[in-house]
Amino acid sequence: MNKPKVYFCQRINADNLVRIYEALGRKAGGRVAVKLSTGEAGNPNHLSVDVIKKLVKLVNGTIVECNTAYDGHRNTTAAHLQTAAEHGFTAIADVDIMDAEGEMTLPVRNGHHLKENYVGKNWQNYDFTIVLSHFKGHPMAGFGGALKNVAIGMASAAGKAWIHTAGQSRAIPVDWANVPPQTDFLESMAEACMSVFDKAGKNILYISVANNLSVDCDCVAEPEPVEMKDIGILASLDPVALDRACVDMIYNAKDEGKRHLIERIEQQQAIHLLDYAEKIGLGTQDYELTELNFAPHDD
Repeated sequence: MNKPKVYFCQRINADNLVRIYEALGRKAGGRVAVKLSTGEAGNPNHLSVDVIKKLVKLVNGTIVECNTAYDGHRNTTAAHLQTAAEHGFTAIADVDIMDAEGEMTLPVRNGHHLKENYVGKNWQNYDFTIVLSHFKGHPMAGFGGALKNVAIGMASAAGKAWIHTAGQSRAIPVDWANVPPQTDFLESMAEACMSVFDKAGKNILYISVANNLSVDCDCVAEPEPVEMKDIGILASLDPVALDRACVDMIYNAKDEGKRHLIERIEQQQAIHLLDYAEKIGLGTQDYELTELNFAPHDD
């Protein structure tokens, strides 16, 4: 069996993002959802609109998000759209808060923690999904990449609570009096992903931009300072391979600043997400890396 390809380009710019998308060989067609994080108000680390706008316009994409389950500036549709506008996203494309009018239920095949997953209702309006992730650290998951962008990012506000509590509550994002084991949370994320991948079939692809590598997610209003240099753009048709490749590049980097991010990854047992995702058939951690080198004058 052939290993899935993960494409890598070190130089992060709009043209290279388009090229790495084209290298995947899977054309986004019909009504295209571009799933990304619009970032919490005050967080400067989210994806740059200057980098993503060319790709979004090429596929005539709609930027899609769901409301958060915690207090902040993205926990209501109005506040979320305002934050998206402040971060420049509404200037380059329509932004659809997919759970603004409710959620849809997706079955989880043979789920150990989740029997159902709840995603934004409006996802049913799209024919193809581009999972465009900002790879970075995360306070709870250890790192945030393609799998987290699908699991938590596409879940409705209640669905987020459902995953965070490993299928115990749709009302409380994290019940600090009864926190599930970390591995249960990570496994619930993988199971949520499975429901989305089953529904999407081949009408989905994954691109991650590994820059602004704080140990904190874009959901944190005041993230920890970035200690590590940017890595580049990675893409694959296999989300597990893509997340594994991003993690490998963190560990293999010569940059001393990586120790902070590695500490966060290991503290939160984040690799278990990849192990469990592979176990339930979402992809493989054994991949072939293909580096794409584009001429400097192509910016």
